[in-house]
Amino acid sequence: MSIEMITTVIKTVISTTLFFVWVVRYKNIITEFRRDYNYPDWLRDVTGITKLSCAVMLVSSNPELNNLGLKGIIFLMCFAILTHIRVKSAFRKVLPSIALLSLCLTLLFLA
Repeated sequence: MSIEMITTVIKTVISTTLFFVWVVRYKNIITEFRRDYNYPDWLRDVTGITKLSCAVMLVSSNPELNNLGLKGIIFLMCFAILTHIRVKSAFRKVLPSIALLSLCLTLLFLA
């Protein structure tokens, strides 16, 4: 399997995961941001718009947009992990953020 194919698969997994969490499971996101994190609605909306925008950039055919989207997701995943640490989430709740960050860092290394 070529590096290009591996990066394409990883990009697809990251983008699909973000889409699923922020669109399909949006009601859960609303609950988490209010109850678990005590964050305002506007921050949830900005976070979601930014994550979905970065996911689209990640799978675009433009290398500059790919890089921007990748770095944006890395930034957001770092803060997601910090949020979980701040609220003392169970490790199983932090694991998806760690997994996505790991995939993004793998892409950064392969680029």
